[in-house]
Amino acid sequence: MNKIDVRVYYEDTDAGGVVYYANYLKYIERGRTEFLRELGFDQNELIAQDSVLFIVRSIEANYLSPAFFNDLIEVQTKIHSISHASLVFSQKIMSIEKNTVLFNAKVKVVSVLNDNFKPCGLPPAILEKLNGRK
Repeated sequence: MNKIDVRVYYEDTDAGGVVYYANYLKYIERGRTEFLRELGFDQNELIAQDSVLFIVRSIEANYLSPAFFNDLIEVQTKIHSISHASLVFSQKIMSIEKNTVLFNAKVKVVSVLNDNFKPCGLPPAILEKLNGRK
């Protein structure tokens, strides 16, 4: 599991000081990026070396409790399942101060070729690292 801390800035909130709902998707995007980086994979290098991009295919999201301006939150990311051409991430956003789950999501990400966006198999190096973490 990968964990990153994020401070909620004023720009992340609506007029009431509550995190705007779409920003949770930005936070979990950062979580997935850092998850891959922790495994040793930079997405720019994946494009250059393997001609592979990851695109979001679907999201199942649950907004459970609000985060507010200046809160410190933790984005938790882990792999839920792996297939030939896709990964499903299980992600949570926690309030660090309250130790409560604010948001959770399952995100299906598909591996596609950079030049035509057609699905392709996950790079073998990624599959090897992910299967080694189980």
